Amino acid sequence: MDGADLESLWADILSREPKRVARALEQLDPGSRTSVVAHLKRMATEVGWQPSQQLNARAALQTLGLSLDPWREDNVMPEPQTTLPHWDVSVVYSSLESADFQRGFQATLARIDELIRLADTLGVPGPGVRGPVDDPRGALEKILVAQNATLEDVSTLEAYIYAFVSTDTRNDMAQARLSELQQARVKLNMLTVRLTAWIGGLDIEAMIGPSKTIADHAYLLRRAKTRAQHLMPADLEGLAAELSLTGSTAWEKLHSTFTSQLMVPLEIDGRVEQMAMSAVRNFRQDPDPALRRRAYEAEIAAWHKAEVPLAAAMNSIKGEVLALARRRGWSSPLDAALFDHGIDRSILEAMQSAAVDSFPDFRRYLQAKARALGKDKLAWYDIEAPVGASERAWGYAESRAFIEDEFGRFTPSLGSLARRAFDERWIDAEPREGKVDGAFCMWLRRGESRVLANFHSTYQAMTTLAHELGHAFHNRCQAERSALQRVDPMTLAETASIFCETLIEEASQARAEGAELLGLLEQSLQGPLGIVVDIHSRFLFEQEVFSRRSERELSADEFCEMLLAAQQATYADGLEPSTYHKYMWAMKPHYYSAELSFYNFPYTFGLLFGLGLYAQYLDQPQAFRAKYEDLLSRTGMAAPASLASDFGIDIRSTSFWRSSLDVVRRKIDRFVELVGKSAR
Repeated sequence: MDGADLESLWADILSREPKRVARALEQLDPGSRTSVVAHLKRMATEVGWQPSQQLNARAALQTLGLSLDPWREDNVMPEPQTTLPHWDVSVVYSSLESADFQRGFQATLARIDELIRLADTLGVPGPGVRGPVDDPRGALEKILVAQNATLEDVSTLEAYIYAFVSTDTRNDMAQARLSELQQARVKLNMLTVRLTAWIGGLDIEAMIGPSKTIADHAYLLRRAKTRAQHLMPADLEGLAAELSLTGSTAWEKLHSTFTSQLMVPLEIDGRVEQMAMSAVRNFRQDPDPALRRRAYEAEIAAWHKAEVPLAAAMNSIKGEVLALARRRGWSSPLDAALFDHGIDRSILEAMQSAAVDSFPDFRRYLQAKARALGKDKLAWYDIEAPVGASERAWGYAESRAFIEDEFGRFTPSLGSLARRAFDERWIDAEPREGKVDGAFCMWLRRGESRVLANFHSTYQAMTTLAHELGHAFHNRCQAERSALQRVDPMTLAETASIFCETLIEEASQARAEGAELLGLLEQSLQGPLGIVVDIHSRFLFEQEVFSRRSERELSADEFCEMLLAAQQATYADGLEPSTYHKYMWAMKPHYYSAELSFYNFPYTFGLLFGLGLYAQYLDQPQAFRAKYEDLLSRTGMAAPASLASDFGIDIRSTSFWRSSLDVVRRKIDRFVELVGKSAR
């Protein structure tokens, strides 16, 4: 290889672009690859290299899933993986363009129409149908069976299409198909309202004994009777459903599409690159403080330029939510959200009281982290900065092996679920332009899910995978339940994911010590910091938004001002106030869903409920395993307070929530202790 070729090779290897790095290594024979990897490790760890060179070397090693330790015996470079995996949904249809998809799409739309005709035939009151229903119990049984079958088809079709939309928001065909399905969903939603109003007048308790089908859906039907009290007249509910497509749903889609396509100019190594917002935000975990700051400033500047349409979307969605809550007889959107999430104000207040009491402990953590980074006070862009040292490389392959092993130690069924997810390509891991940010898990079909991640070779990305696979396990546990029985309150939706994430965190920390333990503790505290402290700031912000929006529209500056006030109330002196993130309202998608108002406190509930369950597992592992999967299978079939009582938990008691937070406090105490030792 001549000088020019060598220069080109190293330009690719140090480009910080995963595909260029992988292509460059593919050109080399095994011996040359080993030499290159050894040189990269020296660049990343030895004194004398420029900071930018060390950053580039670290990025190359992380792309390849290798350790930074030059003395590890695994310096032999494996055959490079050019890309992280993309998920496979061809088990449902061969492609969006295929004849089988077209047949399935039309059959699902027809099934929705058939369900509506069934309700008409049975005499359920609605447009053009006065009733009465001759045999209410028999009619309800038939409708439940048909509704479950229809929802199975719709949920699978919707997940299939969204698998294309979420990984490429520029896919016009997928967006068009999703829009068509949403139009059909309006009819389904209108039917649901119609059925709810009818159920509100039935004597459900008298029907439960004679009918197994009705008894199996008793919790859902009892909630439907309560919801019926909060319905507008049928014609107004129908109008609201139709207008939502050009109202809140359209604004939500604007936010998702617009923000996923935002390109941000960022200066790296002396040159300005145009990068996806998700890629820029990933630099918040970079070891270079100057790069973290530049990425934060570039992000803030990009949100500032985008604030006008996003403020319009926020105003429109929150205005619609307020109007509908008022028309439906809810005293506030919060009361409607509490009902949706299956809890009441006494439970929320007990949990939030314990959370607020824990804020000084989280500030101790942030102040200790500032000392570990050699700072007087932590900036917002330092929250996720790495602390300590990792002796492991958390590449995708190693993350997979660790998750499969630890899940299998809990139960064979959890380990089997993880292996299947990786083997059958349930996971879309590669970050790329047009792909939505963050991570999620969605039901695809019975017992089978799909997981979206934006994976980068870090411990946090590995625990995020474990978290999302916990959702997939939850879905598998509900595989034999009907579609209606699987409608979980948001408070319980995180039960399995938090538990699985905790399994992985505890296992990794048990094997570490010194600087590595410090690093793992720090990263394991990131989740609770966000879910307890930051989530509460989001709750306070959303409360204030609804309060002010009930009087008039709000400006982008006002949204920023409200968010800064909420962050001051929660983070306080744990962070440098001048660096608070005033545009978190622009980034977080939950603010832009009319169906998910206050989708913040359920995360806190999920974390602390999951930690409480984990404590019970440690106390009685065999007894816990015997009933855990049954609990997950029933999360859509009973109230959270009832399910918790099966494990001896009183969620109206502040003491329970404090005991769950004690698990986090112990980690904070250990973190502060280790920081103190490292400073001596």
